[in-house]
Amino acid sequence: MSDDGLPEPDRVEGAPHPRETLRVIGQGAAEAEFLDAFNTGRLHHGWLISGPRGVGKATLAWSIARFLLATPLAQDDGLFGAPPPPTTLDVAPDHPVARRVLALSDPGLFLLRRGPNEKGDRLASEILVKEVRKLGNFFALSAADGGRRVVIVDAADDLNTQAANAILKMLEEPPARTTILLISHQPSGLLPTIRSRCRMLRLHPLAAPEMAQALDQAGIIPEGNAAALAELSGGSVGEAVRLINLGGLKMYGELVGLLGSLPRLDRARALKLAEAAATRGAEERLDLLLGLTDLMLARLARSGAVGHPPVTEVATGEAELMARLAPTPQMARAWADCAQEIGARARHGRAVNLDPAALVLDTVFKIQKTAAG
Repeated sequence: MSDDGLPEPDRVEGAPHPRETLRVIGQGAAEAEFLDAFNTGRLHHGWLISGPRGVGKATLAWSIARFLLATPLAQDDGLFGAPPPPTTLDVAPDHPVARRVLALSDPGLFLLRRGPNEKGDRLASEILVKEVRKLGNFFALSAADGGRRVVIVDAADDLNTQAANAILKMLEEPPARTTILLISHQPSGLLPTIRSRCRMLRLHPLAAPEMAQALDQAGIIPEGNAAALAELSGGSVGEAVRLINLGGLKMYGELVGLLGSLPRLDRARALKLAEAAATRGAEERLDLLLGLTDLMLARLARSGAVGHPPVTEVATGEAELMARLAPTPQMARAWADCAQEIGARARHGRAVNLDPAALVLDTVFKIQKTAAG
């Protein structure tokens, strides 16, 4: 919980907050790029950390923040010369800065994220300009300290128009000794002028071994095949945690089993799937089911286009299923068209609050029609 008693908007349910994660996994190139800029005196005042959701962008931002706040500003080299350049962003967990950052009490750090709405009873859907204006007090109070200041914006995609313009002004006229770290899942949606005033750090999806390390660091023990989890999550730790919490691997296996009955649909299995999505409080499971269906259709289309199933089989029987249902490029096109139509129907159904069971069955019958040719 944040200080206002509301959930932290930048925390994935079931996983530690990124500030609690002390080691960035699988993003060595981005770490090295930042360290090179730091060690060669080319530390930019604005950094845009981009990449898919859940691949470690916030973890990297917090690592950079701890590193900068724990590293003294350059002084006269004196008698013994300058210390050797750092080779890692790591800061010991018992370092005073690490402790203060963990407690959100370091005077040199400001976290900009979605705050309460106007009523104060829930989180706002955007980062409002009133949150950005709090930076004025932060800079005024931290000026006397004389050390570095770090601002983390998580996520820049959430900035509304006024807030984005306020951040832009700050990037155009950066306060002294300040580094601004903007986290973005879709940087193409940001103001071009914000992008142009930042140096980009691009992060990439994690491979299966890196995914296993990241989950182990978070204290999460996944069930089933780690490689399948990495494949299904697209290399995103955040998405992997969601899949684990909601039984995503099992749900995908159920989808494979259902499609395995095509073109003669197992109606009992389809009804069971629809009923599970229609139970009270199952909105997240419905969203996951629709997302996994879209992913399965995409994998079917890709299988037909390249002439072979994916290298990593997510569920038992998936490779055989894809070879049978997508044997040609023509069927690949049919599955791609099917995915597009189902996606549009699902978005419309969710928008008009269509009965979830009816939405699932409509999806299944469209897939059956495509399989029958």
